[in-house]
Amino acid sequence: MDTRYTYIAHRRVRGAVRPVAIAIVAIIAALAAAAWLLIIRPYQQQMRLDSGGVPAVSAAAKSQAEAAPANVQAMDVNQLLAEASKALKDQRLLAPAGNNAFEFYLRVLAKQPDNPVATSALRETFPYAASDAEQAVNSRDLNEAQREIDLLAKADPANYTLTILRSKLDAQRKLASQQQQQAQDQQKAAQLAAQKAATEKQEAAKQAEQQQAQLAAEQAAKAKQQRLEQQQQAAAQEKAPPAPAAAVASVETTDAVQLNKIIANYPTAALRSGQSGWVVVGFTITPEGRTSDVHVVDAQPRHVFDRAATEAVSRYRFKPAMRDGTAVASTKQQKIEFSTGR
Repeated sequence: MDTRYTYIAHRRVRGAVRPVAIAIVAIIAALAAAAWLLIIRPYQQQMRLDSGGVPAVSAAAKSQAEAAPANVQAMDVNQLLAEASKALKDQRLLAPAGNNAFEFYLRVLAKQPDNPVATSALRETFPYAASDAEQAVNSRDLNEAQREIDLLAKADPANYTLTILRSKLDAQRKLASQQQQQAQDQQKAAQLAAQKAATEKQEAAKQAEQQQAQLAAEQAAKAKQQRLEQQQQAAAQEKAPPAPAAAVASVETTDAVQLNKIIANYPTAALRSGQSGWVVVGFTITPEGRTSDVHVVDAQPRHVFDRAATEAVSRYRFKPAMRDGTAVASTKQQKIEFSTGR
């Protein structure tokens, strides 16, 4: 074979292989880009969300929220696609309401149901938009999360991601409801505790007032009793006839004589139980005719009627003992009996 024709054939083969290789490289690059956008990047973003991260947002979107364009209803398909592209650039996928890529693309499909640009854009950006919705759920912006999930459902109602997002939203709502109920319970418990403390304080003040009133009444009754005894003693002295001179001379030395009769108060507990007993009380009669050093000598039973007996003796009044015409102190013992039949 002529070598000239062989060389020409080789050049033709090499010329045919070069476009095929270029096409293969282009296809591989396109597949790699698609894998990055549709698989690797959504996965990485989901991993950041699961670990508490926040998806990247452009500085312009963070610094300011662009106002929604006026009269969106009157826009044509091209205008809506331009607004959607602008929203995508600013990463306004689902928010703010009325000014995001998904709403613009859905308006395009409402006008042109088969528009390939809107259909493809919604499908490709769905994972990123779902991440935005999940971020709203995790931040407990529950109303905004519900709006964004509803918007995703309009774009792809059968997507399984919606089931996950709705489940997470329901869990956050239950948690928020439980925390709100706990806060209400704690507030109610605090109110009840405050009311109880106020009631106890009022009751304590009321009891203290009653005790003071009772003490004042007892003191008033005791003072009245003393005045009555003094009046009785004075009346008895006035009514006593003057002793004859011979009698006076004969009674210059006499024992003490009791002037009043005091009945001891029967203890309430003993009276209710029908208990009887007696107390021997020793005491001193002063030259003024009063009793002092009142004490229990013996009693049966012990410590039941002691106080009642000593209180009664303390109110005794005497004509003091006389020695050579002079009043002197004297001692005496008296047995006081307590019987339910008295």
